[in-house]
Amino acid sequence: MKILFALTALLTITTKVASQSPGDDLSFKNRFDKVTGNNIFKDPDYYHWGGSIIKGDDGKYHLFYSRWQKDFAAWLTFSEIAHATSDSPNGPWQYQETVLKGRGKGHWDAITAHNPKIKKFEGKYYLYYIATNLGDLDYTEKDLYDTHGKSLEESPIRKALRNNQRTGVAISNSINGPWKRLDEPIIEPSGPITTITVNPAIEKGEDGRHYLIVKGDKPNEKRFIRNQAIAISDSPVGPFAMQPKPVIDYLDTEDMSMWYDRKRGRFYGIFHAHQYIGLVSSTDGTDWEKAKNFVVLKKELSFKEGETIKPNRMERPFVYIEDGEPKTLCLAIKKGDESYTVFLPIRSEK
Repeated sequence: MKILFALTALLTITTKVASQSPGDDLSFKNRFDKVTGNNIFKDPDYYHWGGSIIKGDDGKYHLFYSRWQKDFAAWLTFSEIAHATSDSPNGPWQYQETVLKGRGKGHWDAITAHNPKIKKFEGKYYLYYIATNLGDLDYTEKDLYDTHGKSLEESPIRKALRNNQRTGVAISNSINGPWKRLDEPIIEPSGPITTITVNPAIEKGEDGRHYLIVKGDKPNEKRFIRNQAIAISDSPVGPFAMQPKPVIDYLDTEDMSMWYDRKRGRFYGIFHAHQYIGLVSSTDGTDWEKAKNFVVLKKELSFKEGETIKPNRMERPFVYIEDGEPKTLCLAIKKGDESYTVFLPIRSEK
C-alpha cells in the first residue's frame, strides 16, 4: 500500500510539473511594426549586409555588420566588419568605425571579414565572423576583382575562396576594442557538414556550455544544399565538439541566429529559407525541430507609408533580446542596386 501511495504521489507530482513546463508557444504573429525611415540603415557608398546588436555598458546599442563597396560579388573578397551605434535597437544608426578586415597573406582570415555575431560572455566581448584565404597561392588584388561575376566553375580562385571559408572570433575587454583575433578558426567541417564552416550563431546554455551553430555543405549531396550543424564547448573559443545530428538538413537554409528563452526553457533559432524567415527550437541545444510557429515572416516588407516591397533578397535574420524579450528583428535586404539593413520593432507578447 505504501509503495502504491508513493507511486501515485510521484505520478501526481510528475504530471503537475509536466503541466507547468513551458511549451513551444513563441509566436511573432502580428508583432512586427511597419518600417519607417529610422528603421533603415544604408550608405550611398557601401552595401550593408545584416548585423548583430548588443547593448553596451554606456547604455547605447552597438551594431556590428558587414559592408563593402558597391559590387555585390565583393562580399567574398573585400567585405569588412563595421561598428555603428544608436540610442534604440531599432535605429537610426550612426557608423563609428571599421573594426575588422582581411588580415592579408599568411593568415586564415587573409581575405574578407563577414557575417558577424557579437556576444558578451563573462565580462568579455566576442566578435564571431567568417573569412577566407587562398593558402600559398600568389595573387594580387586584381586577381580577386577578376573573380567577381564569375561562377565557381569559371573561376578556380573564387571556388577556392568559397571552399576555404571558416569561422573565427576576435576578443576584447571593451565594446570599442581593441580586438584580438585568434590565430586559427574555431571549428572545422565534420559530421553533418562538409567543405565550409560559416555564419555562426552562439549562445550559452543553462548548463554553462556554449552552443555554436554553423553552416556547411550537405555531405554526399550533388545538389547545392547546405546543412546547419551544432557544436558544443565549455569555452566561447572552443574546442567545439561537433554533434552528429544536424540542426536542419531537410531544406536549404542559411544565416542562423540563436538565443535561449528562459521563460520557455528552450533554445530558438531563426534563419532564412529563401522565401521566408523560419524558426526552429530545442530544449537541450542538440535535438532541434521545427518550432510550432515555424514561418516567422514572408519575404516582404510593409512600410508605414503604405508601401509593401518584395526584396530580391531578405536574409541574415537576427533577433535582439533584451531582458528576456525579443525587441528587434534585424534583416539584410537587397532590392535592385541597393543593399541595406532593416530593423523591425517587435511588440511585446499580449
